[in-house]
Amino acid sequence: MTPLILAVAGSIGALGRYLISGAMQRLTGSAMPVGTATVNLVGAFLLGICLGAGDDSLWWTAAAGFSGGLTTFSTWMVETRALGVIPRPSLQAVLNLTVMAVLGVALAAAGYQMTR
Repeated sequence: MTPLILAVAGSIGALGRYLISGAMQRLTGSAMPVGTATVNLVGAFLLGICLGAGDDSLWWTAAAGFSGGLTTFSTWMVETRALGVIPRPSLQAVLNLTVMAVLGVALAAAGYQMTR
């Protein structure tokens, strides 16, 4: 049953990533990857909530599947590269890396604190 829950939750998360990321990017029209940032930050917050809520294996399986499908580390890295890192990092690339990492940890901590 666990693999099925993981697969279904991951599929829902992946569909959510596609819809939310695209909508945010179109809505803002920004050159920065706002859509990817949105799904990654929401995913960090949701996992923080799950961590604070406790250890129910069924809940964790669904949350891990959903968040894994929703968030995307690889796209974050590719988009950072596209912002310019060669021959030296652009300000946009550095901001994309550092701000998203700091906000991601902060939102995970906030989610955790909310459910403790």
